Amino acid sequence: MEKINLQEKFGKFSDYWHPRLLGELNGQHVKIAKLQGEFVWHHHEEEDELFLVIEGTLEIAFKDKSIQLEEGEMLIVPKGVVHKPIAHKEVKVLLFEPAGTVNTGDQTEERTRDGIEKI
Repeated sequence: MEKINLQEKFGKFSDYWHPRLLGELNGQHVKIAKLQGEFVWHHHEEEDELFLVIEGTLEIAFKDKSIQLEEGEMLIVPKGVVHKPIAHKEVKVLLFEPAGTVNTGDQTEERTRDGIEKI
């Protein structure tokens, strides 16, 4: 049991759309990632997904609307909902989702991460 400093952990990597594992609890993964640009439209068949913006502004597009998240704001995307995260400038996020959740959901592309590195 050790405290985790988010800024220190964010300082350990510079790539985008590549989540890192901070810890696990009750079958859930707590991850951080840096985002920039547009991600792929996707959904998660069995998993809800929580986005908490630590730094920056994150837009999450849905088929019928878009929600903008500022620092300190979060959004839970329910399973099955098609969405696309968009970061016009670098964004630092904390993600909370079931262990084994693939970042690109039902899509496979160059940013798909099946395994996750713990930092």
